[in-house]
Amino acid sequence: MSTPAPVPAPAPEPSPWNLPNALTVLRILLVPVFVWLLLRDGGDDAASRWWAFGVFAVAIVTDRVDGDIARARGIVTNFGKVADPIADKALTGAGFITLSIIDVIPWWVSVVVIARELGITLMRFFVIRHGVMPASRGGKVKTFLQAQALLILMAPLWVLPWSRVWEVVGYVILAAAVAVTIATAVDYVMKALTLRETSERAAMKRARADRDRQVP
Repeated sequence: MSTPAPVPAPAPEPSPWNLPNALTVLRILLVPVFVWLLLRDGGDDAASRWWAFGVFAVAIVTDRVDGDIARARGIVTNFGKVADPIADKALTGAGFITLSIIDVIPWWVSVVVIARELGITLMRFFVIRHGVMPASRGGKVKTFLQAQALLILMAPLWVLPWSRVWEVVGYVILAAAVAVTIATAVDYVMKALTLRETSERAAMKRARADRDRQVP
């Protein structure tokens, strides 16, 4: 008889101590910095608004860079899958709240966006025992649109030529961001329900239930 081939051991998960995760943590640490800059003098200081714009832009760039590095080097970790969307939500959520405080974005918009972000984050933790839900393509589009709208509206538009045009562009992108935010929320809920039904944990639970029903 031939000896069965040995089953290869699963590859160990990469260490969470890596550059992409460090960039994710940096993005979280930059949140209070740009909030402080944006709120200086009630948002009326042009220089502080430009600095806030710059800090926010750097944080957004790290969002793209960390994912590219993690995928290129094969060091995607569960920590990164969970922390990356949390960092995105902290960054954009703080931007919405701060711009609402200085009367640039209506409060109802910020409430809708933040309620969606908190709800999806809580749902991720609720279903994590069934598996990790990474950020979807639609979620990335949502984050991109939100970031572009926040960047434009964060800048001191009153010192720019064609300031009214830039303002209109910012609010049009904001409207698109809100629409995608709501649409992706529905998509995530559907994926979470599917994950609960198709995960290994759910399959084991159904198998135990079947065995219990078969016991006389």
